Amino acid sequence: MKPDGRLLAAAGFASETGKRAENQDFVGIYTATELERMRHGMILALADGVGGAKGGRVAAELAVRALIEGLYAQPDTIGPAAAAHRVMAPFNRWLHAMGKSDRMAHAATTFTALIAKGRKAHVIHVGDSRAWHYRDGRLTCLTQDHTHSHPDQRHILYRALGIEERLRLDHCEVVLAVHDRLLLTSDGVHGVLDAKRIAALLGARHSAEADAASLVEAALSAGSHDNASAAIIDIVALPAPDQDAVAGDIARLPILPPPDEKQSIDGFHLDQLLSDGRYTRLFRAVDSASGQSVAIKFPKPALLSEHGARLAFAREILVGSRINSPFVGGVIAVSPERQTRLYGVQPFYDGSTLEERLKGHISFSDSLKIATSLTRAVAALHRLDIVHRDIKPDNVMLTRDGGLKLIDLGVARLPRVDEFAVSEIPGTPGYLAPEMFSGNVGDAATDQFALGVTLWRLFVSRYPYGESEAFARPRFGRLESPSRFREEIPAWLDSALMRSVAIDPSERFGDTVELLRALEGGASVARTTLHKAPLIERDPVRFWQCVSLLLAAALIAALAW
Repeated sequence: MKPDGRLLAAAGFASETGKRAENQDFVGIYTATELERMRHGMILALADGVGGAKGGRVAAELAVRALIEGLYAQPDTIGPAAAAHRVMAPFNRWLHAMGKSDRMAHAATTFTALIAKGRKAHVIHVGDSRAWHYRDGRLTCLTQDHTHSHPDQRHILYRALGIEERLRLDHCEVVLAVHDRLLLTSDGVHGVLDAKRIAALLGARHSAEADAASLVEAALSAGSHDNASAAIIDIVALPAPDQDAVAGDIARLPILPPPDEKQSIDGFHLDQLLSDGRYTRLFRAVDSASGQSVAIKFPKPALLSEHGARLAFAREILVGSRINSPFVGGVIAVSPERQTRLYGVQPFYDGSTLEERLKGHISFSDSLKIATSLTRAVAALHRLDIVHRDIKPDNVMLTRDGGLKLIDLGVARLPRVDEFAVSEIPGTPGYLAPEMFSGNVGDAATDQFALGVTLWRLFVSRYPYGESEAFARPRFGRLESPSRFREEIPAWLDSALMRSVAIDPSERFGDTVELLRALEGGASVARTTLHKAPLIERDPVRFWQCVSLLLAAALIAALAW
């Protein structure tokens, strides 16, 4: 079957009390909207409340509901496993605490979930429920029971939700194919049915709900004394490979030498060369299909490896399509039928870079506006666990209408995306944090440092530790107060600028949101204070020196009188 660009599946389940007085199993299925499936996937989850404990059924149901209700509120950039852990860890702590109370004494539950996203299924598991993968008559168990190995203790769990205060979830991935079947079972099913019997029942290939019911019925007929539950997902269709690369299949596009001005590529007429960098060439172009002015970027295969070029363009397309911020540059998708080579298309922002603006004078009030907008852009990326890794004035566009766009996202670090070769790790001398010279390839703290250097240049027209030469390790010496070089800088901004570029990452702001609050809080005060900041704020040492000098003069005059 040819992939149609969407994940389609059919799901069904069955759950019976059996010989128990109460059914403490709980099954949840959420096929999600098309947008939710693309960003987070669809969910199949099964929980089996620990028998003999108060609130076992409640624990099982709440666990499944917690995942379904919480997963779609997480950033889709961190991946299903990390997103599931973010949701389930707080629930586990709550359940562990409730298990110490009389109301839900010793409450605990097994928990196994399948999150189908793109062309993969992610298995999240703790306890002794099981996840299975069935393809072409072959059944594979995807989970390991967290029970004691001794034959007399195999019913005793040593890991489950609520048993330990710190959650430990197993995670594995399965690459999917059309017609695969994914199965979840409680121990009331697989405790009496072996893998061969389960595979035979799945091979009947009835509807997901009918075969789930057959598994439960077979388990009860085989003498199961426990609740019996089974849930099945049938994979009907899968998205095309590299679906996450929104603009299309990056891997199929050839990398050719960059073109020159006045050429036409796939209906884009290249009007003007905007920049000719080390790894890419950027043009202003006109889209003949829409008449729109765009910016179009081509890789330079002679300097950037093929793998590095594909990574860079995939990153820019992915980040630009996911981020929703007025301060971060976007992307324009090109249909696969139209695009014949590797390049990226972005909106054209009419204006100049911050680097160009720094050649002239920027007022203090305009500097504050630029600083807060740029910090908002970085914070928007960090909320999605995206690290820019090359923040500098050259990558900040100031548009003619007063807006700001943080651009050049091709070197960003994203969760679950392959890394560049060591020789291609991005960064610009003078903006690299000290820890990057010891092997750190970029994180939120190094982004904050680069942002801080950019703000120093914006407010003070200098680098905090001096400008660095290419391939030379800078000397991170004593840091001078920014107000020493620009007297109108108030004390609150003095402190913020120095903290943002602290040599020790632990001494910087906790995150860029904290830095943003410092800038916005100070800016609100600055807007109501039009006069020059008092000397005691600008230079406390000089203030007290002047006071001491005046007192000494007064004392001498008094003695002389």
